[in-house]
Order: sequence, then C-alpha cells, then structure tokens
Amino acid sequence: MKAFQSDISDFAKLDAQVLGVSADTLESHHEFAAELDLSFPLLADDGSISARYGSGRVTYLIDRTSVIKMICEGMPDNAALAGEIGKL
Repeated sequence: MKAFQSDISDFAKLDAQVLGVSADTLESHHEFAAELDLSFPLLADDGSISARYGSGRVTYLIDRTSVIKMICEGMPDNAALAGEIGKL
C-alpha cells in the first residue's frame, strides 16, 4: 500500500484510480489508512469480491469497461503497472 501511495500522483496523471479491497472492517480500514496516510479508498469486502476473484495480495488492472487486463500476484512493479495503464 505504501508503494501505491508513493506513486499515487503518477497513477492520477494516467487517469487511473487506486482502490484497496479486503475483508477487514471499515473501522480497521480507517485506522490502517490513517496509519499509512493513504489518500485512496479502502473498500470492505463482504465476501462477494473474494469469492469471485479469490483472496490474497493481488493487483488487478481493470479497464473502463470492467475487463481485467492484468493480474499480478503480490506487489507489482509500479513502473511496469503504469506502462500497462498507458496502453489502455
């Protein structure tokens, strides 16, 4: 999450939106976001997202028509991710 936050302006220049999703509570998300000074939203999954896409540290690049264009297990290289966003 820190890496996404540190490059948030680069993603914004590409008109990309960063979202975090987990099954943690909203209260937990607020505390975590404050602790890391995150400026992007953290969404609380009721289980339906993880049931559909699986759970774990995964990054999905989803285009404007909701098509998944890239899946990256673990933390992606943000420069490579930005390059893929630029291709959309």
